[in-house]
Amino acid sequence: MFRNNPQNWGEIFQTLRDFQKAPPSITLLASHKYSTYQLLIATLISLRTKDNVTLAAAQRLFAIANTPSEICNLSHKKIEKIIFPSGFYKRKAKTIQQISCILVHQYNGILPSKEALLLNLPGVGRKTATLVLGLGFHIPAICVDTHVHRIANRMGWIKTKKVEDTELELRTLVPKQYWIEINSLLVSFGQQICRPISPLCSHCMFQTTCPKKNVKQYR
Repeated sequence: MFRNNPQNWGEIFQTLRDFQKAPPSITLLASHKYSTYQLLIATLISLRTKDNVTLAAAQRLFAIANTPSEICNLSHKKIEKIIFPSGFYKRKAKTIQQISCILVHQYNGILPSKEALLLNLPGVGRKTATLVLGLGFHIPAICVDTHVHRIANRMGWIKTKKVEDTELELRTLVPKQYWIEINSLLVSFGQQICRPISPLCSHCMFQTTCPKKNVKQYR
């Protein structure tokens, strides 16, 4: 059930855009015209990894190999060394090589733009697939991570417990024109202001309208 259905989505998103100083790493790469394949690989590297580490690791990898064929021909041990110290780099290196080889042998080296096919690739979950669909293929999709899930509930837009439910609810609530950018904007907002613990509500642009759902302590 929706708790609060804002009518001023345009104002909300413009406020978030004005606040954002530096976009998350994958949004930044997308703005520099990296290929959809490169965005997928960078997104895999970014999981459980800070933005600056993600950017450096992705750029090192793409300086050596930047196509499915080139990365397929690298050993996963080589990929491990390149993307270190990203989190779970050994597992990611194996996944990156597997995906690259699958694209070479099954898709002629081209990353498919269909959600179901992306989800069939090893290590690709909904968060990764929707981010690549939106930023890479410009197909409206809502990427829900912990920031989007937390903030959407905290602001009272929705009331959900599971990330997958959050995506479904937001798809019926938020106008489609904002789907692609919602993740980038709420990640930045969530990292700097609407933090998981003790959010900086006194500095928040929405402090007069936010119901602070489930917030026990704030500054």
